[in-house]
Amino acid sequence: MAMCLTRNAKGDMMNGKRILLVIGGGIAAMKAPQLIRLLRAEGAAVTPVLTQAGAQFTTAMTVSVLAGEAAQAGLWDIASEAEIGHIQLSRNADLVVVAPATADLLAKMAHGLADDLASTLLLATDKRVLVAPAMNVRMWHHPATQRNLRTLRDDGILFVGPEDGDMACGEFGTGRMSEPEAIVAAIREELAPPAPLKLLPESQVRSGALAGRHVIVTSGPTHEPIDPVRYIANRSSGAQGTAIAAALRDMGARVSFVTGPAEVAPPEGVTVIRVQTARQMRDAVEAALPADAAVMAAAVADWRIKNSWAKKMKKDGSGKPPSLEMTENPDILAWVSQAGARRPRLVVGFAAETNDVVAHATDKRLRKGCDWIVANDVSEGTGIMGGSENAVTVITEDGPEEWPRMAKNAVARKLAQKIAGVIG
Repeated sequence: MAMCLTRNAKGDMMNGKRILLVIGGGIAAMKAPQLIRLLRAEGAAVTPVLTQAGAQFTTAMTVSVLAGEAAQAGLWDIASEAEIGHIQLSRNADLVVVAPATADLLAKMAHGLADDLASTLLLATDKRVLVAPAMNVRMWHHPATQRNLRTLRDDGILFVGPEDGDMACGEFGTGRMSEPEAIVAAIREELAPPAPLKLLPESQVRSGALAGRHVIVTSGPTHEPIDPVRYIANRSSGAQGTAIAAALRDMGARVSFVTGPAEVAPPEGVTVIRVQTARQMRDAVEAALPADAAVMAAAVADWRIKNSWAKKMKKDGSGKPPSLEMTENPDILAWVSQAGARRPRLVVGFAAETNDVVAHATDKRLRKGCDWIVANDVSEGTGIMGGSENAVTVITEDGPEEWPRMAKNAVARKLAQKIAGVIG
């Protein structure tokens, strides 16, 4: 059987890229062949993985012919698994796409289950994963699904859709899989190289230069409860983040100010979103998107108690401290930096260090994927932590830019001008 595919004019973006397409079970799986056609037309190579449920709605023959390579379905194929085929599949792709991503598949991903080829390669992959959810509206809004979605977002999973509309079951609401064209657009966005940042000369940066721009600023510490009266936190007054929000406001920006329980009152003239924990801050940042820039100045706690106590812990007389099981908090800076189509044009992170400041901050910028890191030395004796002054080094792709010690308000104004040079 011969098949001819016509290259799309946008094909250069995906030309030579390899997509691993996991097809879940649901009526939306009938759109998978069209999705494969569109991806192939843009120059991408597609390896289809068909779940047992997905095979009830489309056939291995159909997706194999359209993809130009055999659909993968079983975990126990001797020929492929002799060379640990599921590991190779998970590592050879540029992007893993799950469409449709059913409630069952999302639950497996959230809980790390691996009982078939699709779930196993999703657990084994070290590549970005983009999911296109598809399910009944009641299933989408079920608390279990919403918990799973929060977990997956915290894990860095990317989403496209779902959409509102009529469903095959006759109901209406959120849960329809995005159309193949929208999924291709999201894939194109994920595979696109980052646009180079272009700075305006400072002489062109003026008051009002950020009019019409939306900037998210996070500030202050987060408090991670141990019990109703104790918590884990980083030391932060919120003074620098507050000053930055005010400086951006003064240049005309619309500012969404997401603040933990800071010592400093938030500025006037900005939208204030108050949070306590890292997870609440992550959700608030997501809700504030899209934005032109994000300045992640908050001192977010890296860890939280896995199961905090509902009542105050009491001494038991044994002299032994309680056992506190910790779990990692969501990495908000990394998540925003890798948010795909929703990523702000400019993402600025902060690094409070006590030694090897430039080296640690440079490494952090690369690991997180942000554009700039504003680093400072907060070691004992600097007077930076809790003080009115700051001495920062701004790390960009061009290297470190050391600023002299100055008042935190002056740092904020200088940083706002630098931001305006990019998005103004």
